[in-house]
Amino acid sequence: MKVIAIIPARFDSTRFPGKPLAKLGNKCIIQHVYEQAHQSGLFAEVIVGTDDQRIFEVVDGFGGKVTLTSKKHESGTDRVAEVCGKMLCCKDADVIINVQGDEPFINEKPLRKLIEAFDDPEVMVASLMHEVNTDIENPNVVKVVCDENNNALSFSRSPIPHVRTSKTGYFKHIGVYAFRRKTLFEFIKLPESKLEKLEKLEQLRLLENGYKIKMVLTSYKGIGIDTPRDLEKAEKMIIK
Repeated sequence: MKVIAIIPARFDSTRFPGKPLAKLGNKCIIQHVYEQAHQSGLFAEVIVGTDDQRIFEVVDGFGGKVTLTSKKHESGTDRVAEVCGKMLCCKDADVIINVQGDEPFINEKPLRKLIEAFDDPEVMVASLMHEVNTDIENPNVVKVVCDENNNALSFSRSPIPHVRTSKTGYFKHIGVYAFRRKTLFEFIKLPESKLEKLEKLEQLRLLENGYKIKMVLTSYKGIGIDTPRDLEKAEKMIIK
């Protein structure tokens, strides 16, 4: 099975402009993500897709594979699909993994488990989750609920499920998506869905159109860097 990792990186993040180039330790965030994906040894190629010349030059400068993409994309997955469609190395890929450009601590173990989900020929899309019992009310912590087969039922920035007696039973979605190549291109042709618009969560588009998302449970927690405060937390992890 040929697996490609594509890292979408845009400069104009609403909550943290210039985030991919922000320094974490002695490297920028995008370099951490690229090197973690590359060092996993799981991918035939690791490619950064960016809409910004500054990011392009930084990635090219540390020896990463990078390509410029349109500035018009509404989601990271749209950017991933553009890269996949135009890069020759992706033409015969079986699985494309969208490794979010703000996951500097992603590593081999959860990525391997995610890829192994595709040993089941019925799995078209997969993603990661871990159990969480703190920060439940934080809208930047996306919660997921699943059926008995660990297929996602819904995602929300609000606490789901509503647990009346404790703060257990919650699962945080880790935004690393894996698609079979065909399904990736089906996804980007779908119009933005109602719940997606409300929650600003693109994965809801898949559920609203009848696609299953296999959720892979992992002990990996990491830190998705959405805000400068998240970067401060990540700095403490680097120091440790």
